[in-house]
Amino acid sequence: MKQMTFLDLCSGIGGFRLGLETAGHKCIGYCEYDKFARASYEAMYDTEGEWKAHDVTKLKPGDVPYADIWCFGFPCQDISVAGKQRGLSRLKGHTAFRTEEDKEKWKERNSKKSTESAE
Repeated sequence: MKQMTFLDLCSGIGGFRLGLETAGHKCIGYCEYDKFARASYEAMYDTEGEWKAHDVTKLKPGDVPYADIWCFGFPCQDISVAGKQRGLSRLKGHTAFRTEEDKEKWKERNSKKSTESAE
């Protein structure tokens, strides 16, 4: 199996990372807004030298490194008993859905990057 690279966006404490690394893939960066989740993530994983950002809503296509897979953590704050329990009605505002709207910009950027690396 080919090792793929991935970005862990809205990473929380790294559930996607744990699964993908266990499957043999390589994390090249992460983004998490919550400072406590970020501190836990950095304590649990060797993040030295990886790309990192704090607020995924402020990223531009040129800011993000190329990766084979992008993981987005589910907005558990809205359904968790530890959160505000607002339910699933807010999901349309979740970053993963907003990123979907900008998919063409991201595709264009990644295809340029792939072309440049092939040359």
